[in-house]
Amino acid sequence: MTLRQPFLHDLAVVLRAPTQVWSAPNGDVDGSGVQGAFFGDHRVLRGLGVDVQDAEGAVELASAGASLRPDGSVDFHTVVRWQDGTADPLGALTRHRVAHPGGFGERIVISASLPRPIEVTLTVRLVPDNTPLNLIKAGVEAARPVTLQGNGWTFGAGASATLDAPAATIEHDEAITLRWRLTLPAFGQVAAQWSLALRDPATPFVGSAAAPLAAPALTNASSSLARLVAQSLADLSSLRLCERNEADRTFFAAGAPWFLTLFGRDSLIAARLLLPADTEMAVGTLRTLAGRQGTAVDVDRAEQPGKILHEVRAATLDLQQGTVLPPEYYGTVDATPLWVLLLADAVAAGVDPVAEGLMDGLHGALTWLRDHSDPDGDGFAEYYDTSGHGLANQGWKDSGDSIRFADGRVADGPIALVEVQGYCYAAAIAGAELLARFADDPAGAAFWRDWAARLKARFDEQFWVSDAHGRYPALALDRQKNAVTGVASNMGHLLGTGLLDADQEALVVSRLMSPEMFSGYGIRTMSTDNVAYWPTRYHVGSVWTHDTAMIIDGMLRAGFDAPARTLAEGLLRAAEGFDYRLPELLGGQSADEVFPPLPYPASCRPQAWAAASGITVARALGAL
Repeated sequence: MTLRQPFLHDLAVVLRAPTQVWSAPNGDVDGSGVQGAFFGDHRVLRGLGVDVQDAEGAVELASAGASLRPDGSVDFHTVVRWQDGTADPLGALTRHRVAHPGGFGERIVISASLPRPIEVTLTVRLVPDNTPLNLIKAGVEAARPVTLQGNGWTFGAGASATLDAPAATIEHDEAITLRWRLTLPAFGQVAAQWSLALRDPATPFVGSAAAPLAAPALTNASSSLARLVAQSLADLSSLRLCERNEADRTFFAAGAPWFLTLFGRDSLIAARLLLPADTEMAVGTLRTLAGRQGTAVDVDRAEQPGKILHEVRAATLDLQQGTVLPPEYYGTVDATPLWVLLLADAVAAGVDPVAEGLMDGLHGALTWLRDHSDPDGDGFAEYYDTSGHGLANQGWKDSGDSIRFADGRVADGPIALVEVQGYCYAAAIAGAELLARFADDPAGAAFWRDWAARLKARFDEQFWVSDAHGRYPALALDRQKNAVTGVASNMGHLLGTGLLDADQEALVVSRLMSPEMFSGYGIRTMSTDNVAYWPTRYHVGSVWTHDTAMIIDGMLRAGFDAPARTLAEGLLRAAEGFDYRLPELLGGQSADEVFPPLPYPASCRPQAWAAASGITVARALGAL
C-alpha cells in the first residue's frame, strides 16, 4: 500500500490548539484531503458550505479570497450578484472565522448596495465526522459517519460537538443545516453567527488561556522583518498547549495539521529559538517534559530512565506500514541533550533552575546521557529501534530514507548522527557548569568535562572525511561504524556547540554557504551533489526553516555574523513569498530560479520551530 499524504499548501487554516480548521480559500470544506475541522487527533467536521438566496432564488457567488488577521482569525470574502437584473455584483458576503481552544465559529455578514430592502435566506450546511487524524494523514481512509444527537454529535470516545446558532432554524438528516431568514436593509448589511463547541476528555492536553505572546522591541527593523516577527508570534500563540490542570506546564505543539501535540524535540527547539524574546515558554516546556521524563526501561515505548520523550498522543498511533507508536513514545535520540541546552540557555537568560524545580530533570537527563545514550559502548550517542514497530530514524530527520552516503545509498542502523554528538558535547559542558553552580557538585562537574573531552577526541578521529571540495564532518556513522559521507545540513548544528575548533567551524561554514548547499532561501538538507538529491525530497534536498535558523544561531554563537546575516536575509525573502508565515519546509530550488519559493505541498503551517525562526532572523539582522 502506498501512502499519499494530503497536500495543503493552497488551503486556508484557522487555528487555536487543540482546534484547527482547514478549508479551501473561499472558506468551504469538502472533506477532500485534510479539509475539515479537527479537535485533537480527530476530524470532527468534513463538510461546510454557505449558500444565499433572495426572493428570486439562488444568487451568484464568486470567491474573492481570504485574508489572515493578526489574531489568527480569517476573513473569507465573496462577491454576490443578486437576481435584480443588474450586471454589477452589488453584494458581498464575508465570513469571519475564529478558532479557540474549545471550538470555532463564524460571523457571516451580508451587505449590498441596493436601493430597497430585500429578504434573503442564508444557509450553512455542516457534515459531521469522526475520522482519526493519522488515517487522513496517510490518505488511506474515507470519512466515518456519525450519529447526530440534537444540535450536535459525538466523536472519538466520549467526545462531543455541540452547535449554537442564534435565530437559525436547525434541520438534520445526514448533515446539519442552519437556515436564517433575514431582511437586508437598503444600502446596508445584516449578520448571523454560529459556533461549534468541542469537548474531548481523552485529549492529554488543553489549550492555553494565556495572553498572546508579547512582541519584542525591534531596532531599525524593515517592514518585512516586523511583519515576519508579528506573524511568528501570532502563530506561536495559537500553538500553545498545557497539561490539564497545570497551567504552568505550557509548551508549543509541534505544528498543524499533523503534530498538534507535545513533541519533545520540536517543543524544545521552538522554545530555545524564541528565548531571546520570551523565557516563560522555556520554563513551561522544561517543566512539562521533566514531568514526563522516563523512569524505566521499556522497549515498546523506547523509554529509559531520564530520557525526554518524543511525542504524546491520546491513543496508540498507527502510522501504517508497520510503524505503530504507543501514546507516550520516547523514540528520540536528541531531545534529552536538547533539554539540557534549553535549561542552560534559560539560566543564562535569568531563570533560576532551583526555584523552578528543574534540577531533578537535569540529573535525570545527565543520567540518561551517561548510561543509555551509547548502547554499544563506542563512545557516541546513537539510536536503533529495537521494538520492531518504532521510528527507524530518531533524529530530527526522521524519515526512513534521510541518512545517505554521497552516492545516495541509505545507511543501515544503528546510527550515530553528527549533530547529536554536538548536542551531547554541549550538554555535558553545560551540565558541568550547572552542577558546579547550583548543586555544589565539583566532582560531577569534573566528570562531565572529562566526558566531553573524550567525546571531542573520538569525534575528531572518526567523523571527519574529505571529498573534492575538502574536509567536512560526515552525516553519521552507520552500523559498521563507517562514516556516512552525505554532505548534509546536519553539520551546521555543530556550530557554537564547542565540539569544533575555530578552523573546523570555518570549514563547516564554507561548505554550508557553497551553492550546492545554500539555495538563496536557506540551507538545503542535502547537497545538490548527492545522487539522491531532489528539491522536494523531504529530508534529502528540501530547505527546512528551523534547520537554517539553528545554523544561524550556531553561526552567531561562533562569531560568523556575516554568513548568519546572509542566511537570515534568505529566510526573510522566503517569508515574503509565504505571506510572512514561514512553513515547516520549502523546495530546495535556487532563489535565482524561482520566486516565491516553491512550496513543499504537505508542509505543516503554522509550525512551531519554523515560526520561532523569525526571532532568530531578527537577531541575525541586528533588530533584536
